[in-house]
Amino acid sequence: MATKQKITPFLWFDKEAGEAARFYTSVFKGSKIKESRKLENTPSGTVEIVTVELLGQEFTLMSAGPLFKFNESISFTVPCETQDEIDYYWEKLSADPKAEQCGWLKDKYGLSWQIFPTILAEMQRDKDPKKVARVTEAFLKMKKFDIVALGKAYAG
Repeated sequence: MATKQKITPFLWFDKEAGEAARFYTSVFKGSKIKESRKLENTPSGTVEIVTVELLGQEFTLMSAGPLFKFNESISFTVPCETQDEIDYYWEKLSADPKAEQCGWLKDKYGLSWQIFPTILAEMQRDKDPKKVARVTEAFLKMKKFDIVALGKAYAG
């Protein structure tokens, strides 16, 4: 029997929860919309609540008016094994080139994502501070991570 997730991210949208649910489940393969319901006659009118599962992680999306906006203090990380995977998520999610930096991007709903190569964490844990410094210097100049360039920086 699978253990129920203890913490579920809850994302407040103005009126795009259903649209966002369809978008995210199309981007993250094997994902699905689990439930969608509407609450009528609330103080902000009709509220839509959609539960999705993205890569095994449950999220709740709610359309409840323009009271709150996303900002960079919250982001979701997507670890990637290959450059093709990084490129795929970058192409699908990035909607604001001005917000791109060090693997961070902002999607069309204003939600921030970090698309990063799993190898980067290994490089950053290296005991050689010169290797770590070179990798750090290289990635600070990047918008979308480039695994080959990170590898060259790491190797010196």
